[in-house]
Amino acid sequence: MYISKADALTWFEFFCQLPDDEPLPPRQQEIALAALSQIEEAEAARVEKLRSEIPGLKSLGGRSFYVGDDARFPRGCRSCLLGTGLSAVRKTNRCNLRCPFCYDYGEMELQPPIGAGYWEIGGTRFRAEDLPLLLSASNRPTGIAYVYLEPFMEIELYLPVIRAFHEAGIYQHLYTNGTLATGENLRALGAAGLDELRFNLGASNCADRVIEAIGIAKQHIPMVGIETPMTPDFFETFLQKKDAVLATGLDFINCAELHLNPNNLENYWGEPMYMYRQGYLSPTWSHELTLQLMRRAAEEGWPVAVHDCCNATKFARDLNLRAHEGGWFGASAYGMEFGAIPYAAFLPILEDDSFPFLREAPLPEGYRIGDVVL
Repeated sequence: MYISKADALTWFEFFCQLPDDEPLPPRQQEIALAALSQIEEAEAARVEKLRSEIPGLKSLGGRSFYVGDDARFPRGCRSCLLGTGLSAVRKTNRCNLRCPFCYDYGEMELQPPIGAGYWEIGGTRFRAEDLPLLLSASNRPTGIAYVYLEPFMEIELYLPVIRAFHEAGIYQHLYTNGTLATGENLRALGAAGLDELRFNLGASNCADRVIEAIGIAKQHIPMVGIETPMTPDFFETFLQKKDAVLATGLDFINCAELHLNPNNLENYWGEPMYMYRQGYLSPTWSHELTLQLMRRAAEEGWPVAVHDCCNATKFARDLNLRAHEGGWFGASAYGMEFGAIPYAAFLPILEDDSFPFLREAPLPEGYRIGDVVL
């Protein structure tokens, strides 16, 4: 079923007036999903046009796109998309920054602790002395990632665990906003055997001290790069400091498509939104800015790999992970991060005359405005 943009706007205005806990009846669900699908299709057409303008665009097994040096494409991403997935190791429940794009925005002080002396791996609590048991009893992953929230708040605790996994031959990468990185702790991470360090450069608005830390990290850690949600602020500031960033000798830039949840949605309220495969909710400009950056990188021959870590890539990631876990055909953990569709978030794009649907049609009888639609 297709719907006109005008009808979609009228229906979504109605849906916004309903109580949050009131489910739509089936035909109203059809209307809502038809509108979301047409928004998604229109955005996909814009993305495909931008993608077609990128010279030398490369595909990672049909699961993601990038430009640049193959050897500098992050091995952590290969593990995530082609190997046994992103095996998360969690320790630190604190952060020294409050970024508007953070999934935990507004709830940073409420993040539960893992527990003193404990690590969360695969949802299970371990002590460092349990790692030999874990390694002998479990299938070893192609890679692990240290996440949640800012590891450099207590980075000294990570060193023996990194060393243990390094000795076991497991590839490891770690995320940081970089503001607490020093020559000393970066050197220690390299000595412990960390394979890859990813800086969220947007968290500090491309601060000079973090750019400097990227260069220092590259002296001690084999693979160093940037992974940041793509926003207009980051796009603009990065281009202003592009030469200084590239001079650090970093290997890659992962441009993450910003996706929103109930915590950070308000920070981007009023922006044009779309929903990918009835899952992640994102401003349309995030992926589009990534593709603009990739085109510039390709045309100017930046000496790095620039990776389009978009919602489609996240979709592929979850399919790959579940398949390696022995899931059924089509199984995935990918899904919407809201309890119900936030209909009001789509009003701006439905009101935007510069964002046409690819195809429109009158609603069939029984679905039209004024009909009793159940």
